[in-house]
Amino acid sequence: MPPKRQSLRPPSMRLTATPLPGMNKTRSVLPAEIIASILDYLPVRDLMAFARVSHRLQEMVYDDTRWVRKLQLMGVWNEAEARKRFEEAMRRKRASEAAKRSEEERKFAESRKSTPAATTAGRGSTIFDIAEEREKKNKATAAAAAGGGGGVAGINRRIDLMSMSGGIPGEALRPPLTNRKSLLTVIKSIRSIRGFARQEYGRIYGALSPLYLDLVRARTHTDPVVFQMYRDPEEQAQMLAQLRTFSDSDTALGWAERTDRLKAMMGVFENAALREFEGGYESGDIDGRMRRYAHVLITLNGGGPCIQLFVQKHPVLYEKEELGNPMDCFDNPEKGAFSLEPAKVFWEKLAKVLQDQADVIDRVFPPTVKVLLPFLERVAEDVISEYVTPILDETHERDLEQYLKAVTGLLKQSLDFGESLEPGKNSSSEDFTQDVIHVLTRVFDPHVDLYLQDELDHVKKKFNNEVETWEKRIQEQDAATESFFRSNINREADKRDFLSTFKKVILAPVSVIPSAFTTTKPTETKAAAASEGSPYAADGDPNRLSAMSDDFQTRNSSRLSVASGITNTTTSGRASPAPSVLPTTELAAKAAIMNTRLEGIRSLFSLDVALKLVHMAKESLERSRIFTKVGGQNGEEAREQCESIFVALLQVLGPRHVKSGFDKAISHLRSYDPRSISTHSPNQGVAPLVTFLELVNIGDLIAQMLEVFYETELVALKLTDRHDFLNPATKEKKRFEQMLDERVAAGLNVGLDVLIAEVEHIFATTQQVTDFNPGALETVGVASGETQQTRTQTQTQQQQHQDVGPSQTAVRIISLVESHTKLLVGSTDKNVLDVFNQEVGIRLFASICKHIKRQRISVDGAIRLISDMNHYHAYIITLKLRPLVPYFSALRELAQIYLISPGHAKQMATVMADPARFGGIFRTEEVYEYAARREDWYRVKKDVERAMYGIGCAVM
Repeated sequence: MPPKRQSLRPPSMRLTATPLPGMNKTRSVLPAEIIASILDYLPVRDLMAFARVSHRLQEMVYDDTRWVRKLQLMGVWNEAEARKRFEEAMRRKRASEAAKRSEEERKFAESRKSTPAATTAGRGSTIFDIAEEREKKNKATAAAAAGGGGGVAGINRRIDLMSMSGGIPGEALRPPLTNRKSLLTVIKSIRSIRGFARQEYGRIYGALSPLYLDLVRARTHTDPVVFQMYRDPEEQAQMLAQLRTFSDSDTALGWAERTDRLKAMMGVFENAALREFEGGYESGDIDGRMRRYAHVLITLNGGGPCIQLFVQKHPVLYEKEELGNPMDCFDNPEKGAFSLEPAKVFWEKLAKVLQDQADVIDRVFPPTVKVLLPFLERVAEDVISEYVTPILDETHERDLEQYLKAVTGLLKQSLDFGESLEPGKNSSSEDFTQDVIHVLTRVFDPHVDLYLQDELDHVKKKFNNEVETWEKRIQEQDAATESFFRSNINREADKRDFLSTFKKVILAPVSVIPSAFTTTKPTETKAAAASEGSPYAADGDPNRLSAMSDDFQTRNSSRLSVASGITNTTTSGRASPAPSVLPTTELAAKAAIMNTRLEGIRSLFSLDVALKLVHMAKESLERSRIFTKVGGQNGEEAREQCESIFVALLQVLGPRHVKSGFDKAISHLRSYDPRSISTHSPNQGVAPLVTFLELVNIGDLIAQMLEVFYETELVALKLTDRHDFLNPATKEKKRFEQMLDERVAAGLNVGLDVLIAEVEHIFATTQQVTDFNPGALETVGVASGETQQTRTQTQTQQQQHQDVGPSQTAVRIISLVESHTKLLVGSTDKNVLDVFNQEVGIRLFASICKHIKRQRISVDGAIRLISDMNHYHAYIITLKLRPLVPYFSALRELAQIYLISPGHAKQMATVMADPARFGGIFRTEEVYEYAARREDWYRVKKDVERAMYGIGCAVM
């Protein structure tokens, strides 16, 4: 083959630029993000032209999220509806596919049955046919081009680019927008369907875009086509409202100028409608012009200017003096008086005005518009506030308590006023009442902080004043009592009387002074003194001494009668001095004053004072609780205020009143001495301890009263949370209860000492020598030369003493202890009561042991001792405290050693040396000490020691 001829013509110039190395011809010059941003600023017409460039740009223009965004800007896209429709579409698709698949399976099964097996056996199955797949692909491409693809024919048809009636699967076809009436509801007819947002926006654009563009290009308000198409004001307002909504989706260049032009045209229309509405208001045409143009303005833009005009034109804003004068609450009926009755009349008149206005509102405005609430807001600002504020300012200057009552009283009246108002036709009763209360409480917002602070300070001051008044009254009564008792004292006369008496006694003969160890009668002493011829017989006359002794006894009895004669009680619970005989000495006066303090121990803190403080707190809480109904920050502050009032109550009633009273009571108990009391009544017990236990009962009653107050006034009304351990009210309440328990425990400790001191005093003063040693009187009678008749009487008394049973001393002691321990039942915690009873038992055991060591016990008297020990043991069993039982069981066993006759010394030693017999309570050495109190110990001592220790034995 011959070689080609090379042309000598130079190569032609290329019309396209030479691509750079590595340049990709199919790659776009701008990134997709920048292109998408550019599309956001293009008008809709330009977007349609832009979609013709390529498939890729068409996909970007037709992206559903772009048109959803426009619908969202207009506020007509409902995401919940779109999601619901999408789920329903997917459900229908799955159902359709399942039905189609089942149908294909049924047909395939029928074909298998109709085709012979031999025919199908020889045939193979084609897995992939390239010719068939190519044909399917060509058909899909043709269908896409026909349905809205990138062909020129599809673009020219326009319906594919911006279809206003595109078919939506599963949706009925909607009629086209062909008349004026259908254009008024185009926005309401829009549906939220994913994948078809472009078609839905196309309906709006096709209907409103020509009117919108014509309106923004018009020079005067008569030029726009919309005012020529629609002559009725209602239709004009409806179309203008749609155009205002449509303008929100206008994001193309120059959208701000177009929006301002639209607003200007709407403003002209709105002013004209407002003039018509005002004319109807002035002429009283409620059901005509007012009602018509109110609906027009509400359709146009919600009716805000219309409502504002309606509120401002009401005469109540300019004739508020007719409702009432705030100064009428003062100096009526007398100067300095304050009453809220005129305010009540003010609220009644205002309620009537608002009720009449509510009827007018229901006639003029549609039910969907809230007009009464804005009207009430203006009335609250211009009428109610100007009536309430002067009252509160004046009361704050006059009297603080009047101010507190005025704030809460006016707020309560305003809340009642708000609840009495009836809502509109289409308003919820609960929502309307809450809105009204919120509006009314805003009037009191400037006064809330001042009120809460003044309320707390005022109630604290009242608490302290009440306690100070009570303390001052008690101090005055104490001073009056002391002055009363000291009013009859003549110190000079008392001093001369004492010195003269002392001189007579000190100069008397020694034999005249009675001895504690002699039983000589006064007649024998007189005879002996006369026979001896004492030179001091004239001065030491026994009759004079007897008279002087009687005089001392009379004075002592008078002192004690004065000390115990203070029985009149004042209204405060404090004893008032009313003795029949006034004390004449300093000692008697001090004794009477001390006895008065002991009897008045229950007045150290008063239940009446506690009740008054609780009532003050309740009154303050009721006032503060009104603010909790308003809710919000003010309601929370009011709730905290209620807790602060309760905390203040506990702080004043606790450390200030109850704690100080317990401390004084404990100090008075410590000063009690049973030896200074001449008479100890077995029925009354230990007077200071009884009164202290009554004080404990009062303290427990106060604690229960506070608990009830806390539950009913705070917890039940949800003003505090009892489960919140950090809550100040809960913390202070626990602190008060802890303080009360500590003071009661300290007082019971001192009271226990006083009770045991009284027990020991009864042991020392009432236990007769013959109780445990009946032969003591016989011994004394023989030593003193007693006659036969006297010895017979003594034997008779001994037989009476031999009766089996506890002694009077044991009965009295158990009665004393039992009566005092029962006083605590129900007033203190069971654990505290058990600890107190256990301590009483242990201290009683120690006192009994000391008492036995002071006695001389014979074999005959051991029966009475055993009876006493059994009596003590029976009482301890009733306490149901198991730790105490071994102590008194050991006492019963100890009493057995006195019943053993002297002839059985070895048996006595065996009993004494058995440690298990006494349960480990007494050691052998201690039992030996108790055995030494036997009346015949010195006769059996040697035999007992020999049996126990082997003393006296010798190994031969």
